[in-house]
Amino acid sequence: MPLPRKVAELNKVGLNRVTRPLAGQLPGFGLVTHRGRRSGKEYNTPVNVFRVEGGFTIALTYGTDSDWVKNVLAAGECRIHTRGRTHHCTAPRLFHDESRTGMPSVVRQILALTDVSDFMSLTTVGEDD
Repeated sequence: MPLPRKVAELNKVGLNRVTRPLAGQLPGFGLVTHRGRRSGKEYNTPVNVFRVEGGFTIALTYGTDSDWVKNVLAAGECRIHTRGRTHHCTAPRLFHDESRTGMPSVVRQILALTDVSDFMSLTTVGEDD
């Protein structure tokens, strides 16, 4: 796993609260809106997200076992809020790519340093804005 689960847990209660208001506006960042598998509660999780043809790719900085990843896979859909726009996305698919193809050069280097090579692809089916 790229970053330790302990860091993910600390982010969940701390850093995410700080970054959430900015994540939907900054390039390379976004919010994934998803529903809890058991609770049904709606969550907004800050992520590293990049536009690709037909949708988005999200770098899974905490690996594939994160709750939000499981929630999106179970639901088969989510919303991505990035750069001031909200997109309805479906067909989540996990993939592993050690070359980090399709990521901007600087991002590729950072992801390599943190050993991130798992991603989620999503297909855009509409825009809410």
